[in-house]
Amino acid sequence: MHNFLRFSCFTLLLFVFTTSRAQFDEDQLGSWYMYFWNTTISEGPWGFQGDIQHRNWNVLGDMEQLMLRGGVTYKPKNANIKFTQGYAHIRTGAFGTDDSSTTGEHRIYQEALIPNKVGDRFMLTHRFRHEQRFVEGQDFRTRWRYALFMNIPINNKSLEKGTIYLALYNELFINAQRSIGNGNEVELFDRNRLYGGIGYSISNTLRTQLGVMEQTTDNWQKTQLQVSLHHKF
Repeated sequence: MHNFLRFSCFTLLLFVFTTSRAQFDEDQLGSWYMYFWNTTISEGPWGFQGDIQHRNWNVLGDMEQLMLRGGVTYKPKNANIKFTQGYAHIRTGAFGTDDSSTTGEHRIYQEALIPNKVGDRFMLTHRFRHEQRFVEGQDFRTRWRYALFMNIPINNKSLEKGTIYLALYNELFINAQRSIGNGNEVELFDRNRLYGGIGYSISNTLRTQLGVMEQTTDNWQKTQLQVSLHHKF
């Protein structure tokens, strides 16, 4: 545990040092700091989940997005699937230090999570999400998202306390509503996110990850440092 924390702190400080010296542009390393949580009501089919994400164009200081998201979950009895109906509020900032230049978005979403396990160690989760987006200054928009997550425990066969694991995912975004108003359109392909990281199970209900995500759109490609905390209670 102590060695893992030392490695995580050293890696984060190295990223901060190397990127703070670079001129800010799309090639500059960004950062996402995230907290995810989920819970059930009295061990029944209903529950709640949510996340808080603070995203920066650089490692620290230049806000890209602040996202607050939460939803009600339902897991049918004897079915290996979980449904979510949720809402998100997003505040997006522009490049640079002008914090007054931001755009707001209200977002409603529906989601299905389908977990499965391949062999003893490969833990997969398929996530399908449909979003209805109300972006400031734009017409109503919709978007489809599909993500495949994979966790691979290294020193155990499950994500129990004390487990170090490899965390991977890829997520594809497709715009369903391409016209956004004032004669403007967005591409059918919105973006793709490819992630790889190392995780540690602090307890049976709390895990942390440190990794790097590559985000690609039609117009640009950007690398993001990701630090996340995953909490089930």
